[in-house]
Amino acid sequence: MYDARRPSRSEHLPLRGIDYHVRVWEGAQADGKPAPLVLLHGWMDVGASYQFVVDAFSAAFMAGRSVIAPDWRGFGLTRPREPVDHYPFVDYLADLDQLLDHYAPGRPVDLVGHSMGGNVAMLYAGVRPARIRRLVNLEGFGLAQTSAGEAPARHAQWLDEMQALARGELDLKPYDSVDGVAQRLRRTNCRLDADKARWLAQHWAAADAQGRWHILGDAAHKVVNPYLFRVEEVLAIYAAITAPTLAVEAAGDSLAQWYQGRYTLDEYHARLQHVRDCRTQRIEDAGHMLHHDQPQAVAGLIEEFLH
Repeated sequence: MYDARRPSRSEHLPLRGIDYHVRVWEGAQADGKPAPLVLLHGWMDVGASYQFVVDAFSAAFMAGRSVIAPDWRGFGLTRPREPVDHYPFVDYLADLDQLLDHYAPGRPVDLVGHSMGGNVAMLYAGVRPARIRRLVNLEGFGLAQTSAGEAPARHAQWLDEMQALARGELDLKPYDSVDGVAQRLRRTNCRLDADKARWLAQHWAAADAQGRWHILGDAAHKVVNPYLFRVEEVLAIYAAITAPTLAVEAAGDSLAQWYQGRYTLDEYHARLQHVRDCRTQRIEDAGHMLHHDQPQAVAGLIEEFLH
C-alpha cells in the first residue's frame, strides 16, 4: 500500500454548527513563515485526496509552511450533527471564510481547489479578494450556461429528488471490504495505481459495525441544486479576483466527456479572460483527478506558481 511521505494530523473545529474535520501538514521549521496553503477537495472526495501532491512537494517549498485541507460539510469526517436533506452551495463559501479566520487570521493565504473545490475557490477569491495571495484552480470549470426558462423543470426535479432521498433511493452503495472501495476508485479512474487506491479507500470510506464499507459522502449531495447557474454573476465575481491565478486542466478534456458539446473548453477559457491576471497550464496523461494521476506534475506547477 502507498506509504505517505508526509503524515498529516487531524483537527476538529466547531464551525457554523458542524464539527469540521481538517487535515494539517506542517513543514520543517524555517526562517520566516510563508503564506498558509489551503487545499479544497472536490465533490464526493476528501481532504486526504491531496496526500500524493503534498508528498511530491519539495523540502524547500514545505519549509515552515502550514498546509491545510478541510473535509467539506457532509464529506469525509465533517458530518452534520443532525440529518440534512440538501447542501446549499453558498455554505461552502461561508465555511471557508470562517476556516480562514481560524487558521490564517489577518493574513492572506494561497488557495488551491480541485473541481467543486476549484469553483468554490474562484468564487471566494472574487468575493474576498484581500484574503487570497495566489489562486490555483484544478479543473474547476463551473457549469454550463442556463436560461430562465429552465427554472420550472429544475425546481420540479429538486422536489422529486428530495422525495427520492427521503425514500432512501439515493443512498450510496456499500462495499464488502476496503478492497471493494479501492476497486471502485480504480473503475472510476483507470490511471489510479492499486497502492494509491487502497490508501485512498481507507480515507474515502469507513466500515460499519457489520464490516460493510460506506463512502464518506452524504447522499443529500446527490440532490440537484434548485438554483440555476447564472454565468453573468459568476463572471462579475471573476472580474473582482485580484490574486494572480493559475488554471490547470488535464489533457483528458473532462468537459467534453461530461457535457457532450453543451459546454466546452473554449467557453471555459473565454470565462477565464474575465480574471485580470490568469494563466493556464495543461497536464498530460491525466484525467479529471489529475492530482492523483500526476501528483508530481501538479505539485511542480503549484510550487513554481506560488514561489
